[in-house]
Amino acid sequence: MCGLEKKDGAVLNPKLKEKTLESLSAVLPITGIVLMISVVLIPVEIGNIFMFLVGAVMLIVGMGFFQLGAELAMTPLGEGIGVQISKCKSFFIVAFIGFLMGAIITISEPDLQVLAEQVPSVPNQVLIWTVAIGVGVFLAVAILRIRFKVDLSILLIILYVLLIGASFFVPKDFLAVAFDSGGVTTGPMTVPFIMALGVGLASVRSDKNAASDSFGLVALSSVGPILAVLILGCFYKPTMGDYSGTEIVDVSTTQDVALEFVKEFPHYLEEVLISLLPIIAVFLIFQLLTHRYHRKEIKKVFIGFLYTYLGLVLFLCGVNIGFAPVGAFIGKALAGLSYNWILIPIGMIIGYYIVKAEPAIQVLNHQVESVTDGAISVRAMNRSMSIGVAVSIGLAMLRIILGIPIQFIIIPGYVLALIMSLFVPKIFVGIAFDSGGVASGPMTSTFLLPLSIGVCEALGGNIMTDAFGVVALVALTPLIAIQIMGIIYKIKTSKHQKHIGYVSGIPADGDDIIDLEEVTFNG
Repeated sequence: MCGLEKKDGAVLNPKLKEKTLESLSAVLPITGIVLMISVVLIPVEIGNIFMFLVGAVMLIVGMGFFQLGAELAMTPLGEGIGVQISKCKSFFIVAFIGFLMGAIITISEPDLQVLAEQVPSVPNQVLIWTVAIGVGVFLAVAILRIRFKVDLSILLIILYVLLIGASFFVPKDFLAVAFDSGGVTTGPMTVPFIMALGVGLASVRSDKNAASDSFGLVALSSVGPILAVLILGCFYKPTMGDYSGTEIVDVSTTQDVALEFVKEFPHYLEEVLISLLPIIAVFLIFQLLTHRYHRKEIKKVFIGFLYTYLGLVLFLCGVNIGFAPVGAFIGKALAGLSYNWILIPIGMIIGYYIVKAEPAIQVLNHQVESVTDGAISVRAMNRSMSIGVAVSIGLAMLRIILGIPIQFIIIPGYVLALIMSLFVPKIFVGIAFDSGGVASGPMTSTFLLPLSIGVCEALGGNIMTDAFGVVALVALTPLIAIQIMGIIYKIKTSKHQKHIGYVSGIPADGDDIIDLEEVTFNG
């Protein structure tokens, strides 16, 4: 047994090192940008900068542990449940399991709890349960879609038309919050499980659309909470006066900084444990019913849960204590400058790099590369996502400065994304709409949202209508960016097929089925 543990350790340590180095490369750019802003544009107290740097270190280590934990625990569990669901003949049981898993995993999502605390007038538990029911219902719909092989583009068009129609009947003060709620539900706890569930569901199929159908669960699960919160908006009306913003803490010594983290650390230990316990319970019940995993696999899953727990505690503590207050402070200070238009390019630069620090993004990108056998690379996905989020934050800053209503951007954006979905390869539709939900994670809700609120407060805007909505915009633009990548990919593949046809004497046209193994898209 000791030898086995030593062998497992030898396997896990290089992986942990690899994941931590990935996290380092993702977090360093945004850390450098904030430090540059504090030196060149906005002077920040040295104590607060030190707190920010401690948060960055916790972020890097936490992401490393989390990614490895998700790989060892969440992915096998999701795939296992997906495979078992596929073998079940009763559609009602399949739908019920989908609903139950969606609701449980959403209640466990730390991002949702962060947003619930920031939304005024609506009780936290009311918002959390509303969103959980929305995710549960639409995860069941997503599973049945794969079962019945329903076209994802058509289903998304129907649902988003319904969503846009419902938005006209909701008080404008609640609209941005509703779309933000949809974005934060698909965070670090939810995405690895739902992505793996899709892979498990599609793995028992051998048809040509199996790979593309493994994506789309996150996309549909993001629609449910938006629709549910829009309905909730008919009963609650949040007001700006109820909001209490994130304030930067006055620290002057390293001891003050340490005390701030030590004071808040137990809170995150408890919060993440409560979030993780339902998922551990699901694993134990699933194992008792199916006996799917061997002893060695069970051990690895529990090691994965431990890594996930440690990673999320470090990540959330680092982001909330180190990053969020600095984000709000920088937003306020930049908005107070006479040349506050500089917020737009600075916001775009921050958006370009901050998306790489989202833990669930890396899970999605590696899943895409794995499912497509490397045809769609992590590099290409990262670049497309970064460009999309950069545009999002630029639009968010422009919207706050000019007071542009959120629906003037959201509705045309979704219409464009849905039209594009009819023309791009099916696998890119699922990946694109999944990417939108994944991009808006804890870095968005705990750094970019406070940044936007700080800007809005300094400019005297309405926080509910102007500052909220940044999460929704971050969730929107990757839909378009990834599908543009799909169009480029389709053109590239079409040329490749025509070349093969010319050489072999067999005609080929751009409408031929795209084989992901023929051409690799490396960005």
